[in-house]
Amino acid sequence: MQIAQNTVVSMHYTLKDENGEVLDSSAGQEPLVFLSGARNIIEGLDNALQGKAAGDAMQVEVSAEEGYGPVHQELIQKVPRENFQGVDSIEVGMQFMAQTPNGQQPVTVIGVEEDGILLDGNHPLAGKSLSFEVEVVEVREASAEEIEHGHVHGEGGHHH
Repeated sequence: MQIAQNTVVSMHYTLKDENGEVLDSSAGQEPLVFLSGARNIIEGLDNALQGKAAGDAMQVEVSAEEGYGPVHQELIQKVPRENFQGVDSIEVGMQFMAQTPNGQQPVTVIGVEEDGILLDGNHPLAGKSLSFEVEVVEVREASAEEIEHGHVHGEGGHHH
């Protein structure tokens, strides 16, 4: 069976950044299981997998636009240090949950300055081209319930 919308895909992957540094991998773990076409994985990777079958291995290059999107400058802002009451030491790379008009959003500290803390609400991989080494392990039809819920159930998937 080939990967198409509403198929359940099991795959092993290694994700590298533009410099070839490994960012994530399923090596030595269970394969990643997802529902194709349900936005369970980034669009560029899902699109590149269409038509592939179990046993296929490939390298997929995903542009920032089809990955985690561009960097949105409006998501980078300086906030007063007083907003971090109870946090003794604030360092670059730390992550916090910020309360926004759209609910909670993860932010990363990208600068610590005398007059405030510089936070970035973009996804850490926004603006980056990504390289995936992928091996398709299994492809099956999704159940009606999986399609309705928008995710995989059972082994490797969601349990209700």
